[in-house]
Amino acid sequence: MKKAIIGRKVGMTQIFDEAGKVVPVTVIEAGPCVVVQKKTADKEGYNSVQLGFDECSEKKLTKPERGHIEKAGVAPQRHLHEFRLEDCSALNVGDVLKADVFKEGERVDVTGISKGKGFAGVIKRHGAHRLKESHGTGPVHRHAGSMASSTDPSRIFKGKIGAGHMGVEQVTVQNLDVVKVDPQLNMIVVRGAIPGPKGGIVYLKNSVKKFVRKGPATPTISTNPQKRSARG
Repeated sequence: MKKAIIGRKVGMTQIFDEAGKVVPVTVIEAGPCVVVQKKTADKEGYNSVQLGFDECSEKKLTKPERGHIEKAGVAPQRHLHEFRLEDCSALNVGDVLKADVFKEGERVDVTGISKGKGFAGVIKRHGAHRLKESHGTGPVHRHAGSMASSTDPSRIFKGKIGAGHMGVEQVTVQNLDVVKVDPQLNMIVVRGAIPGPKGGIVYLKNSVKKFVRKGPATPTISTNPQKRSARG
């Protein structure tokens, strides 16, 4: 069964592993999350659960949101998110999920909204090349350059790179190790960085990638003299 939870990014720090090496980690306040809605393949055509996170006062919700929460019979939740799971039979409306849904050593995908970078040009935003600084280029060597042709199609195709607002978009970082889980503090610690600012809402779920170690964990040395003489 695939697992998922909603959390809030607390910030980054570092810890030491058993070998004494420094490991950069991100601390996530994960849950508690309550199951607000459950969808099944028989009724809606697919299996999913809607989780609520960050309990709040009722006046902070809109009228449709209040009706949705009252139908579920749970406390008002500030954030709602739906996760598609292969099997939702073990979950029911009103169940509470805590940080211990994930275990140490598991791998997760973390989705969040990236930090805003403001208005940026094509070099910083898309990694475009600078123009040549001679033969009439002028003071515009960081511009995008010519884009459209004159006759056909006489326009710029949609999706062409250009200057504009950078950041504030959904980003998913895959295959992060769960280093530590503390259900009492609602804390999940993952190796590496995750998208978003401090206090940003993030969504954790099982990694879609399957990590398989190739070969032995430690190299082996052959003791057969015939093989060593053949290599020599």
